[in-house]
Amino acid sequence: MKEKVEEILNKIRPSLQADGGNVELVDVDEAAGIVKVKLTGACFGCPFSTMTLKNSIEATLKEYIPEVKEVQQVQ
Repeated sequence: MKEKVEEILNKIRPSLQADGGNVELVDVDEAAGIVKVKLTGACFGCPFSTMTLKNSIEATLKEYIPEVKEVQQVQ
């Protein structure tokens, strides 16, 4: 599942990078369906980072990988 998550994140990255940010995969808990990511660049500390995390990253991962239940941001 980790490879699938990385593949989808690679599709999301260009839109984040266009705004000066990025996303880094930290961990995938396959049993719980939890993906942990770190937002970097302009995304780190941005007031809209929670919306980006939930509405963009989490929604896209859930769409392509039904096993994903939640995406969590780590520092």
